Amino acid sequence: MLKLFVGFMLAAMIAASLVPLSIARTDYLQNKSLAERLGYPADAKLLIVHADDLGMAHSVNDATKKAFATGLVNSGSIMIPCSWVPEIAEFARGNPGADLGLHLTLTSEWKNYRWGPVLPKDRVSSLLDEQGYFYLTESVAASHANVKEAEMEIRAQIDLARKLGIQPTHLDSHMGTLYQNKELFETLIRVGRENKLPVRISREWLSNRMPYLSSLLKPDDILVDHMISIEPTVTAEGWSKFYTDEIKNLKPGLSEIIVHLAHDDAEMQAMSADHPDWGSAWRQRDFDFFTSDAFRELLKTHSIKLVSWRDIRKLQYGQ
Repeated sequence: MLKLFVGFMLAAMIAASLVPLSIARTDYLQNKSLAERLGYPADAKLLIVHADDLGMAHSVNDATKKAFATGLVNSGSIMIPCSWVPEIAEFARGNPGADLGLHLTLTSEWKNYRWGPVLPKDRVSSLLDEQGYFYLTESVAASHANVKEAEMEIRAQIDLARKLGIQPTHLDSHMGTLYQNKELFETLIRVGRENKLPVRISREWLSNRMPYLSSLLKPDDILVDHMISIEPTVTAEGWSKFYTDEIKNLKPGLSEIIVHLAHDDAEMQAMSADHPDWGSAWRQRDFDFFTSDAFRELLKTHSIKLVSWRDIRKLQYGQ
């Protein structure tokens, strides 16, 4: 009987040793939290502070670079079709460790400052309004977009970014245009995977905003647990309180704060004329809060660790 037991144990040990390492690693990782996989305690509060709209204006670039220098804003994404991309591309080339993704752009929302595609206009005509610019709003843009043309344009934006020396760490979508319907979002995910670039996806979207999302995900996809973005309903006087309360109430897991930085200067005032939401004063308030000693102290007091999309990409794709 003892011989039978010993033989059984030996066979089991040999079988276990033959399990492919990739399967063993997958099982191991699935049993660990994202925080643990990134080298933190399982209950750590992780945060990405992400600045949108780089390349849109000099004011945006300057404010965001200054915010990066504080270490408090640690991620951003670039709008490749915009006029001030050469300036931020120079920054990217000089700071290869900066966490810079692409804010894939299919809309042009300002009244007096417009932009269009990087591809020839006749190749992506469904993306353009009567003046030859991208549409003003995400809903209109998504309703007119031919999905194949949208895919060609976002691939062209990625290609141009790399030609400019930008090595993107992640993808997201300006004004959420590529999140407006299943076809566009499926395209975004596919393009991201092919380029080994994580895509901004919130776990909170699974049940309400995008019920079809779960059918498009794979086990290796990494989701943000909680997204924070201030809305026009918040008054200027309540700006600091909104962000302070959000940070104080942050729960364990991965959260991301989306901010829009710029100086309230003549350039931004002219560019955002008649568009106070996400306009010049809005962006100055974001800059003031997220470069402040008060924000730094909040992170310290509540034991919040800043992580980046570069960290997520390395975890998801090994690069």
